Amino acid sequence: MNDLAPPPATDVVGAAQDLVLGLMSMPWGQVSPSVYETGRLVTLAPWLTGHGERVRWLLGNQRPDGGWGAPDGYGLVPSLSATEALLSVLGRGEDTGVRVEALREAAARGLRRLSRCLGDPRLSLPDMPAIELIVPSLVARINDHLAANGMSAALALPAGMSEAPLAAVRRWVASEEEIPQKLLHALEIAGDAAHGAAAVHVTEIGTVGASPAASAAWLGDRGPSEPGHPVRWHLEAVVRRHGGPVPVGLPITVFERGWVLSSLARAGISFEVPPEMLVDLRTAIGPAGTPAGAGLPPDADTTSVALYALTLLGLPQDPGSLWAFETPTHFCTWQGEEGASVSVNAHVLDAFGQYAAVRPEAAPAYAPAIRKLSGWLREQQRQDGSWDDRWHASPYYGTASCGLALHEFGGVEAAGAVRAGVEWVLGTQRDDGGWGRWAGTVEETAYALQLLLFAGSGRRVTEAAARGYAYLLRSADVSEGPPLWHDKDLYRPLAVVRAAVLAAMHLAQSRSLVVRLAGQV
Repeated sequence: MNDLAPPPATDVVGAAQDLVLGLMSMPWGQVSPSVYETGRLVTLAPWLTGHGERVRWLLGNQRPDGGWGAPDGYGLVPSLSATEALLSVLGRGEDTGVRVEALREAAARGLRRLSRCLGDPRLSLPDMPAIELIVPSLVARINDHLAANGMSAALALPAGMSEAPLAAVRRWVASEEEIPQKLLHALEIAGDAAHGAAAVHVTEIGTVGASPAASAAWLGDRGPSEPGHPVRWHLEAVVRRHGGPVPVGLPITVFERGWVLSSLARAGISFEVPPEMLVDLRTAIGPAGTPAGAGLPPDADTTSVALYALTLLGLPQDPGSLWAFETPTHFCTWQGEEGASVSVNAHVLDAFGQYAAVRPEAAPAYAPAIRKLSGWLREQQRQDGSWDDRWHASPYYGTASCGLALHEFGGVEAAGAVRAGVEWVLGTQRDDGGWGRWAGTVEETAYALQLLLFAGSGRRVTEAAARGYAYLLRSADVSEGPPLWHDKDLYRPLAVVRAAVLAAMHLAQSRSLVVRLAGQV
């Protein structure tokens, strides 16, 4: 059985324990490979182990329509990256073990798809990190390839997008002034200015910005000439994860552990946590919070989930570090964030609410923020009862995050919003019993089930939960499924998804009627 497969109905507790223990053996995290990031390594690091495997992986993941990635605008960035990567391979005349004709055809199909996509006035781009910098940088690189081959046709930028922000960032990187840490995650957009940029700080494990592409861009020509360089060693370790392709972000140590532990503990699953993992989680939280992993800036999301997990596990820590992220209206993910995230604010509400519940003497200090968060989350609810979040492609993630936090800590004023969220989930269940934005998935079904089983009641909820539970039992492999989490590209944090599925299954199994009805579906 695949080690990420949901367990038999009687073994959720054992599977949860195995999952937690398994986190120690892969401390950087378990993340799906990314078309965008893999494409950038093909261009930036042809000297890196697994180059041919990356090229073949890109070809194998091209859609029939010539593009890459998910629908609804999510395919633009990966399609730009993959197409540019194939053009780079062709321009360098490399022998990658792939027929030149196959490379040319794939690149031509990618160009045709991009031309149609960028020429469509209805194109709507998702709220993804650095997308306003990534798209112009890749369009310019592709147009340079076309010009070098004597082709007059050129790709246009999406309506409303400009090259000006990219040019400003490149000047900033070249100036050697201090670079915001969040920008390092997408350093590859800086072009030649990224190579050895003096203001870049390499972490102890050899990553720049927790990004293979950013690391390769900074390393530049030193990659092949200095095989013992710490960044080269880090990249070699990352490419071995998937045999060539790479994830969009690694490491995600604190993020993964916080989400896994909090999901399992919130659902009431009994498991033991290695003491060193708890110590690592506790010590990761400094006065400014904690980052998701080495090379990233501290953020309110990871900080709040880590604090919430520790409190659930009997090690409550003062959540005062979260005050650094407070704004007049809500809590930001990090300083200078453009936009706002409902899931981040829901997780801050979880952290404050749970801490106040176990430390009654501290409750008055956090009561105003709890009311503020509850009110702001209710204001962000969509008319249909759901919530849409900037860190996840699926509204089921945002709705579960907000609905659960409001159910537990939002007070009586939030009851109507929670009911509306439950009704939206009930009304959007698919015929096969699952839930999902584009199609039913185990991940989105797990989020829907958690909200129903925590906050819902009545026969309709029981019957819907039974059908959802039966769907999870039929869908045996949670390593399969679309990436839904937002970064430069969509990604899938495998252990986090598995924890969500185990939590939903445990909640369903705790209700005997749900289990009995599921057997009849």
